[in-house]
Amino acid sequence: MNASTEEQPSSSFDTVKWAVIFLLLAGAVAGNYVYGEQSVLIRAIAVVVMVGIAGLIALQTEKGRNAAIFAKEARTEVRKVVWPTRQEAVQTTGIVLVVTLLMSLLLWGLDSVLFWLVGLVTGMQV
Repeated sequence: MNASTEEQPSSSFDTVKWAVIFLLLAGAVAGNYVYGEQSVLIRAIAVVVMVGIAGLIALQTEKGRNAAIFAKEARTEVRKVVWPTRQEAVQTTGIVLVVTLLMSLLLWGLDSVLFWLVGLVTGMQV
C-alpha cells in the first residue's frame, strides 16, 4: 500500500455500516443498563457478542480493512524485533534504578539548599 495513492471516497454503504455499528454498541450499553437486574454473566456475554458482531461489520468497511492490514503489518514488524535477554533486561533495570536514586538525592539536596536560602533571604524559618 502506497501513501501517495489516490484516496477513494468511502461508499455510502460504509456509512450505513458505521451507523449499524454505532447502534449495536449503543444497544449493548443501553441493554446492559436496562437489564441491570439480570445475571451479570448473561449481560457480559450479550455485550461481548454485540461488540464482536460490531467488530465483524467494521472489518467489512474500507477503514476496517485498512486497520486489519495495518495490524497484520505491525505484527510482522514486532516479530522482527530483537528482544533483550533476561540478563540485559535485569542490568538495564538496575542502571535505571541507580540513576533514578542518584537524581532523586541530587534534587532533594538542591531543594533543601534552595529552601534554606529562601528562608535566609526572607527571614522566615520553618
